[in-house]
Order: sequence, then C-alpha cells, then structure tokens
Amino acid sequence: MKQHKLTHKEEEVMRILWRLEKAFVKEIISEMPAPKPPYNTISSIVRKLEGMGLIDHESFGKTHRYFPVLKKSEYRKFSFKEMMNNYFGGSVEQLMSHFVKEEDVDLEELNEILEKIKKGEQ
Repeated sequence: MKQHKLTHKEEEVMRILWRLEKAFVKEIISEMPAPKPPYNTISSIVRKLEGMGLIDHESFGKTHRYFPVLKKSEYRKFSFKEMMNNYFGGSVEQLMSHFVKEEDVDLEELNEILEKIKKGEQ
C-alpha cells in the first residue's frame, strides 16, 4: 500500500473511521460538523480511499460498512516524516528549535521530556 498525503476531507473520513472502527457512510456523515456534506460526496471519498487500499468494507446486502486498513500510527508516522522533510529539512535540530522559539516550549520542560524518553517512559 503506497502512502501519500491525503486531502483534508480524506483525512477527516479516516479520523472518523479510526475512532469508530467500523461505519456506514451515513454514520461517517453524522460524525462530521455542520453543514453536513452530501451523501454522494462522502460515498465518493470512501470509494477512493478503498481504491487506494486504505479502507475495506463488509457487505450487508446492498450496503457496505467500512473499516480502516491503514493504521492511524502508520499514517501519523508518514505524515510527520513528510512534515519534517518539508518544513524542517529533515532536521530534528530545526524542529526542536522551532518548538523552543516559536511555540514557547520551556527548555526545562523540553529537558524533562528528553529525560523521560531516555528512561523509556514515552
């Protein structure tokens, strides 16, 4: 299964399926904020995700209940690596510097996090 960056709506559908584990299109739509998208729009997104091998379905007569094949942790790892490469040149140093300078992460807090990682607590 080749991964690529999902669109905002594709990610939204995947997040709902990861949370619900299994859902019909109507259930996916009910989890979305107002204004609710048309049924056909979400149905098309679901079919596209299935075509990409990211979700699958089980049939109940003429209706389908969908479930994720792609694990959330796998997509998170892929997305984070892509973000690291695109915004920080793949540099952990640039990423950490960003958090300290731009996100007001306290150096003491950062050191505590690093200590927890070293101890295997994270």
